[in-house]
Amino acid sequence: MKWLATFAVLLVAAGMIDAAKSGHEFPVYPSYYPHEIRVQTIAPDRAAALLLAGKIQAYIGPEPHFTSASPDSIRAVDSLGSLVVVRVNPESSLALDHAAACVVGRTVIREIAGRHGQLRFHPYPVTPYDGDYLYHADLAEAARTRLVGKSAGAAATVAQRLRVRASTALAKTLVPADWYTQGSTWDIVIDEVSAAELAASSTIATNGWVSPPWARSGWSRAALLLAPSVDDPRRQIRVRADLDRLESGAVEGAVERINLERDLVSELVSSCRSLVAGYTVKRQYISAEYSAGIENIAFDSITGLNSPIFVRTVKLKDFPWNGWLSLGIDSRPAAVWNPIAGFSDPFGRQMWNAIGDPALFPSPNGAGWVLNRISDVR
Repeated sequence: MKWLATFAVLLVAAGMIDAAKSGHEFPVYPSYYPHEIRVQTIAPDRAAALLLAGKIQAYIGPEPHFTSASPDSIRAVDSLGSLVVVRVNPESSLALDHAAACVVGRTVIREIAGRHGQLRFHPYPVTPYDGDYLYHADLAEAARTRLVGKSAGAAATVAQRLRVRASTALAKTLVPADWYTQGSTWDIVIDEVSAAELAASSTIATNGWVSPPWARSGWSRAALLLAPSVDDPRRQIRVRADLDRLESGAVEGAVERINLERDLVSELVSSCRSLVAGYTVKRQYISAEYSAGIENIAFDSITGLNSPIFVRTVKLKDFPWNGWLSLGIDSRPAAVWNPIAGFSDPFGRQMWNAIGDPALFPSPNGAGWVLNRISDVR
């Protein structure tokens, strides 16, 4: 009879389950991402107040100005800002040959090296923010010694005052005020090139297809910055041959590829017509306040918060799953909005980061790529 009693208990339990009622449905359904992401243009002078008030959780733009020390809930993430490049005017009477151009370029580099400020002096195109920097660390130190060391070549300077053009406010602070000129006759121009914009302008991403795969590597950026200024015909041939082999994959293994990348950058920095003086650090701010802030922040070493990895990892503290993520950006929409040839401005890229769903997106700390939605499990 024991089995009849057990059967009766189960029958009663089943009847209770069938008759059970529930209510108070959750208004927010679990998912990994915020269910609403708002991207809005905000002037830098308003960003600090909105971050402090919890109106936005991250600001993708110039460093906001806080009137007093920011609280612990406001935190910063650092990424590569811009590369500062010194270019010698090929028509300058002071730089008619390679040797003279080297003296002119090194004179300006030595002047920049003695100044302290926003620029981090680093006379090599591959920076510590690049995933392939460890392959170049010794060459970077050798370049510093060659340009500002105690050798006779490094110590040689131009006897007369140079005429320097500067493209940005930072560039104007890197040389003596009396060197700066706005005239049509000049010897040197100091340019500031955004690393994020350079990477974006040389990369095409459509339907999970990202091209070229080397766009975010340090050697590729070095070629974009310095290859057009190589004026020696033999060096031009070597640079082109190295680029062809790297871009076609005509190498036998990782060791040969790394050595080829080092050889390419060495050829590029040997030309004195264009020299990298250093880089700046881009500092972007987020709110980690509880409970209106965000956590689990991942960002890109080159593009910072304007990256696919940020919107795919950020979590809101207000909700265990979804919620409302508000992002501020300093630029207005300017490019066409379409996934083929559009979203090419900073606002458009940030929006596409949120709504696009590519199979691959850039690795946040290297020149490779990360699988999205799937894992390579073996």
